[in-house]
Amino acid sequence: MASVQPIDSARHEPIEMQARAMDHLQYIRETMARASEFTAVPGWGGVAMGVSALIAAVFAARQSTADAWLAIWFAEGMLAMGMGALAMKHKADAIDEALFSAPARKFALSFAPPLLVGALLTLVLYRAGLTGAIPGMWLLLYGTGVVTGGAFSVRIVPVMGICFMVLGAVAMFCPFSYGNVFLASGFGGLHIIFGFIIARRYGG
Repeated sequence: MASVQPIDSARHEPIEMQARAMDHLQYIRETMARASEFTAVPGWGGVAMGVSALIAAVFAARQSTADAWLAIWFAEGMLAMGMGALAMKHKADAIDEALFSAPARKFALSFAPPLLVGALLTLVLYRAGLTGAIPGMWLLLYGTGVVTGGAFSVRIVPVMGICFMVLGAVAMFCPFSYGNVFLASGFGGLHIIFGFIIARRYGG
């Protein structure tokens, strides 16, 4: 004889199966999202980069020639890139994420071209005597790299890039005497602010 099940139990089984299916679907979506994002963008590393930029701004402001000013900021750029790379490696190891995963490669390939263009334009502007355009150009192209690379990272990264671009656009129409302030505000202030946000929301 077939067993008889209570009506309430028969009604609850499809609901429980549907709930389990939704949980599995949510898990799959979260896993795919993590697999498609580069999450090793450093938070505390960004803060450190910002602090070094503020220090560089202090020394650059004391220079009497554009050549000396440019040399300090160029050295700061090299230092910041090294700090960022080390912080990224440290965070990738901490969260067990491959530094050369597919999302990481997409991030790098999108982030690097604007920086290379910026390096070439720096030389062109310097040789043409248009040093005053360099701070705005640096901020604009760095922000562009952060936006394009951030498309493969967490949501806050492209927002940071847009802030750099806005600051750079304003700097382009201001006198060169304000360039140091804009660079300190961008590479210093924005890195510190967004570094704290990234560290708190997504880990160091």
